[in-house]
Amino acid sequence: MISLKSPREIEVMRKAGRITAQARALAGSMVKPGVTTKEIDKAVREFIKSCGAKPSFLGYGGFPGSACISVNDEVIHGIPGSRTLQEGDIVSVDVGAVIDGFHGDCAATFPCGQVSDEALRLIAVTEQSFWEGIQFARPGYRVSDISHAVQQYVEANGFSVVREYVGHGVGAKLHEPPEIPNYGPAGHGARLKPGMTLAVEPMVNAGDKAIYVLKDGWTVKTADGALSAHYENSILITEGEAEVLTAVEESAHD
Repeated sequence: MISLKSPREIEVMRKAGRITAQARALAGSMVKPGVTTKEIDKAVREFIKSCGAKPSFLGYGGFPGSACISVNDEVIHGIPGSRTLQEGDIVSVDVGAVIDGFHGDCAATFPCGQVSDEALRLIAVTEQSFWEGIQFARPGYRVSDISHAVQQYVEANGFSVVREYVGHGVGAKLHEPPEIPNYGPAGHGARLKPGMTLAVEPMVNAGDKAIYVLKDGWTVKTADGALSAHYENSILITEGEAEVLTAVEESAHD
């Protein structure tokens, strides 16, 4: 059952979204050579708590971090630890925050120092594929219209879309119906209605779409060792264009 949020719930979702987006921006500002992933995780956790919220991911299914921090060929669910970021790495940070019973969820991939042109292109295409998808995040369209637009844009740019992990509804639970794949034909799935809140999150590989999970049970990597990028926002279906709940003023990136 897909929940439609009330005006009051939407206000809380906006609050959760702002905190989450600020945490993502903070993490991005820390992506520099010599910084450990654990340091970024600690800063994210402290920031979220300072806002009166809790990190959604901490302890979720047993996850040990407050942020998923995935480097280079790690697709998603990287566990923060002693790894020190190096010049040329690309770093995906996925964060969630829950306040007053509702979650925000967002992610982005950040360059560490000077990175290759191909890595920058992968990051840019991944982010743009999200915006291509949410052009269809409005009443009258179906879930897979978003999916199809993401896949078309990614593949037109010579990259591949991860199949095993998908976007999802978000609200009182971090993961709610419906699932939102980043691939597939248009015209399928639930019809979009005002009040739906969704987390749309393309995961894009520079090489093949195949992936595998490390022995830690969490970290997902590309099978061919190619780079991977991730971009996600929580959005609200309105009467018109989708509202991005995890938007943050550009100044937060300075």
